[in-house]
Amino acid sequence: MTSFQPPLLRLSIVQIPKPQTISRHLCNYLATTTHSVDAQFNFQPTAHPPSPDPIQDTAQTIASHLSKCANLIELNQLLAHIIRTHFLELYPAPFQWNNIIRSYTRLEAHHYALSIYIAMSRAGVSPDSYTIPIVLKAVCQAFATGFGRQVHSVAIRHGLELNEYCESGFISVYSKAGEFQNAHKVFEQNRFRKLGSWNAIIGGLSQGGRAKEAVTMFMEMRKCGFEPDEVTMVSVTSACGSLGHLDLALQLHKCVYQAKTSERSDTLTLNSLVDMYGKCGRMDLAYRVFSRMDEPNVSSWTSMIVGYAMHGQLYDALECFRCMREAGVRPNHVTFIGVLSACVHGGAVQEGKYYFDMMTTAYGLVPRMQHYGCMVDLLGRAGLLEEARKMVERMPMKANVIVWGCLMGACEKYGNVKMGEWVAEHLLELEPWNDGVFVVLSNIYASRGLWREVERVRGVMKERKLDKVPAYSLATNAD
Repeated sequence: MTSFQPPLLRLSIVQIPKPQTISRHLCNYLATTTHSVDAQFNFQPTAHPPSPDPIQDTAQTIASHLSKCANLIELNQLLAHIIRTHFLELYPAPFQWNNIIRSYTRLEAHHYALSIYIAMSRAGVSPDSYTIPIVLKAVCQAFATGFGRQVHSVAIRHGLELNEYCESGFISVYSKAGEFQNAHKVFEQNRFRKLGSWNAIIGGLSQGGRAKEAVTMFMEMRKCGFEPDEVTMVSVTSACGSLGHLDLALQLHKCVYQAKTSERSDTLTLNSLVDMYGKCGRMDLAYRVFSRMDEPNVSSWTSMIVGYAMHGQLYDALECFRCMREAGVRPNHVTFIGVLSACVHGGAVQEGKYYFDMMTTAYGLVPRMQHYGCMVDLLGRAGLLEEARKMVERMPMKANVIVWGCLMGACEKYGNVKMGEWVAEHLLELEPWNDGVFVVLSNIYASRGLWREVERVRGVMKERKLDKVPAYSLATNAD
């Protein structure tokens, strides 16, 4: 065992967000749905196990129906049938448990998936190499890192920690939690690691904001003789885009085409190229890749719109959005973030209001924090501070620091003292340690010649021992 394993063997007590107890939740369905579901399966509870053939047939039937459940209501009804018929007691293999956990995970009901896994453990059924990866996917969905550590210890006890899919799952869990040191330890403990583990560590670093390390790990993978697949290239192109490294982007473009294995992966990898070139500031190259796609999906269009918005190309972003709708592709929340961001950078207030309303009226999308943030920023930059304030007050959720920061910047730009003080109070409630609030408030007072207030704020800063770090210049020798 490596030095990494002993701490994992000590189970910590983790409070998982408790959904309504499954058995209690399903009782509501038993009275109304059990007979119809039982009739569908033609499987009645019995005190004695039936012959192997009938139970095997029923197992296959249940597995088939689990894979076809389209929503939680159907899945809960089917689970009610399984509980009532004591099927999991008659068929105690992990196969059926895995199917149930997988079905809840597929429907993103991660808390229910974890509850089923706990019930499986309490029933004395040991997990297999298929159970652990499914559970880890639910752990990632629920951000239940502590629970993931417990699953890791279980995998170690059952000798599954070096399984390819289990190993990559643990790397993903630790990376998502920002525990990159632990992710590296899991990765390094297996000398015979497979491509899936490389993909997990590269993807984890890329998504965790460690783009340079992700690219370095990709180079190391190539040195070890591994050929990347489409999953690898999506992660490494994303990292390259974050770095804005155009030369590397051009080199990776060739690797992307070598790695694609199917039509589905073709769309995925081409989208990654569009996103990469957009982040590198080469929208001409992004459009060249985009124009060669047979059927661009919502991610393809969104990457183009976000790229144009990022570089202040308002007309191109809105024209791209118009073409997207004409092509019959339905925009999503991220698409509208790109559209509204383009309006912010282009100062297009009326267009921003129009598209913000379009979200709900035309597509039934409920605006999220990012959309409100864009609108507050747009209105604030245009000097429409009262409208921006009303937008903040109208938000169905509590404004975060970014939204308040946008409004604070607008108050500084236009010297609005009253609103600046109001915004500063909310910012300090959220972040009492935020020194910048006092600096901006002092600038607002100074712009209006309120020198007494400036001195008062500076006095507060001295009491809090907030000192501005002196700037310096770097002298260089001219040739």
